[in-house]
Amino acid sequence: MTEKIEIDDLLSPQLTDAQRHAIAQAEANPMVITEEAVLGAAQQATGLSDFGPEDFHERLQLLIDEWNGDTRAYALKRHFLFGYAVRYASNRLLIQDCLKQHPEIHDEVIERPIIIAGMPRSGTTHLLNLLGADTRLRSNPLWECYEPLPNPLEPPRADGVDPRYARTAEKWEMQRKSSPLSAAMHPMEPDHLHEDIELQGPDFASYNFEWIARAPRFRDHYLSHDQTPHYEYMKTVFKILQWRDVQAGLPRKRWVTKCPQHLEQLPVLKRVFPDATVAITYRDPVEVIQSAITMIAYGERMSYPTIDAQGLLEYWSDRIEKLLRANVRDRHVWPEAQSVDVPFEVFMADDMAIVRAVREKAGLPETDRANREVADFIASHPRGKHGQIVYHLERDFGISPEELRKRFDFYFEAFPKALRPVS
Repeated sequence: MTEKIEIDDLLSPQLTDAQRHAIAQAEANPMVITEEAVLGAAQQATGLSDFGPEDFHERLQLLIDEWNGDTRAYALKRHFLFGYAVRYASNRLLIQDCLKQHPEIHDEVIERPIIIAGMPRSGTTHLLNLLGADTRLRSNPLWECYEPLPNPLEPPRADGVDPRYARTAEKWEMQRKSSPLSAAMHPMEPDHLHEDIELQGPDFASYNFEWIARAPRFRDHYLSHDQTPHYEYMKTVFKILQWRDVQAGLPRKRWVTKCPQHLEQLPVLKRVFPDATVAITYRDPVEVIQSAITMIAYGERMSYPTIDAQGLLEYWSDRIEKLLRANVRDRHVWPEAQSVDVPFEVFMADDMAIVRAVREKAGLPETDRANREVADFIASHPRGKHGQIVYHLERDFGISPEELRKRFDFYFEAFPKALRPVS
């Protein structure tokens, strides 16, 4: 029986002494984030100075302006965002240096990837981890997404563990201590397979930045610009990782990746990965929104003195609507021969059947070994092993599921076969 978890203090967080101390410590050391400080810290960390094409400066500065303009946030939030930006800038330096030293990387071919697209909280992560358990495929564990390339200035650890892996594990343990329900909402262990647009982070692109801080000006910039260059950047990082595998004596493998952003970038996805197989998940948007905003509200308890429940509801209801309207508009771009529809309820009822359907569409043969690998993953990662959050949309956010659902009539009408009737 899965444990039901009630969050009674979602909007009025009851912080521990350790949490209050961390907030107070940061408040005693306030910071204003500057581009100069971010890039300087990255250069110092890597010993490199060439960031490559300079168009990223506009996007980075836009983010910094919004982060500094969020006067409600604790200083702890800005310290976190500064570290996030430095990590991406450092990755950019390392990526640029690797490409300069090994231009042959551009000749690598990313062949027939399997790409999962769907709303956040719609089963995309579970499907990625199931498909990724098949060792014939290549995907990105979280630690590699966070730091795709090793830092040559960083000495190896005495225990032989990759410093990047160890760093991600340490961050996860810290997060679990500061936000104990994180594991029930969205596990972030180092080996957990993660979203591919993390690899767009060094280009200071993607909607991923909206998840770490509401950034409406950055969102509008993203939505008004062609994202093809940033998908090409991501593809180049795939090539680097694939090339490194070959240099290490490992075979080239087909990639399996995922991100909700792809749902609103289906034409771009088709241009950059024309021979891909795309699996698209479908779920009641109300379930998605209440899960997402509850998770974000819980994660913001150490970022703000009060939780802006109405702001979260408005921002993410609008954001999911934009995502779905683009999906309805562009779904036809991916033909039946290259795509699989994954209704959430069907997937939850028989996840192995969906794995087989995706494999079949991708031309990946069934094997006893692959089925065993997926079955072993399912057995070791039972659904709800960390508990199941109980959501209170009306109590916490002031709107009933029925009222919110009306906003998405267009989505139910467009995909009646993929969405179960709502009683």
